[in-house]
Amino acid sequence: MDAFLTADGLVALATLAALEIVLGVDNVVFIAILTGRLPARQQDAARRLGLTLALGIRIGLLFTISWMMGLTRPLVTVLGHGLSGRDLILIGGGLFLVGKATWEIYDKLEVEHVERAGAGRAQFVAVLAQILLLDIVFSLDSVITAVGMANQLSVMVTAMVIAMLVMLVSAGGVSRFIDQHPSLKILALAFLLLIGVMLVAEGMGTHVEKGYIYFAMAFSLLVEMLNMRYRRRRGPR
Repeated sequence: MDAFLTADGLVALATLAALEIVLGVDNVVFIAILTGRLPARQQDAARRLGLTLALGIRIGLLFTISWMMGLTRPLVTVLGHGLSGRDLILIGGGLFLVGKATWEIYDKLEVEHVERAGAGRAQFVAVLAQILLLDIVFSLDSVITAVGMANQLSVMVTAMVIAMLVMLVSAGGVSRFIDQHPSLKILALAFLLLIGVMLVAEGMGTHVEKGYIYFAMAFSLLVEMLNMRYRRRRGPR
């Protein structure tokens, strides 16, 4: 508890919690897109379970910091560039995210959906498995940020719990908002496509400043919000 009784500890906790919330935005968007495919009665359960699993994964990784640091050692060399375990995870996760976002965009625009009875449980498990897979990839950035900003494990864990509670509260609202606005859903998928490309670039050794990515996402979201307001005033075409 001593870490929470000092000014430095409290500042680190507040800063890290805020950063974890920002880094968790892509996770919340991804979960919102995936759970939107489930029946309405299963969506809340899938969101809560997905975010709870994400928290468990991140805390588990924090307790294996030495193993995490070991992931930075080169394992294979591709085109003269050494790839570590972390790089391979980022590349695999990025490619999965690019493929998933591309398929979801195609599915939203080109596929006519027919309700199928009896597929609820299998679909729930499939969605949960995809959430769990991407949680592992998204957790790498989150844990590395925590290790770089705080020295006490208790501060890191507390910041992640706070961030996850915020995301649990906001995930339902985010999911409903995205689901009610088809154009915003496509924009959210484009964000995930962008994040996937960034993860692949990071895995290949090209550092991409995340500030630029978040600025582009915020700017695109602002433009879409203005378009939505304009469409409400003019009426649908």
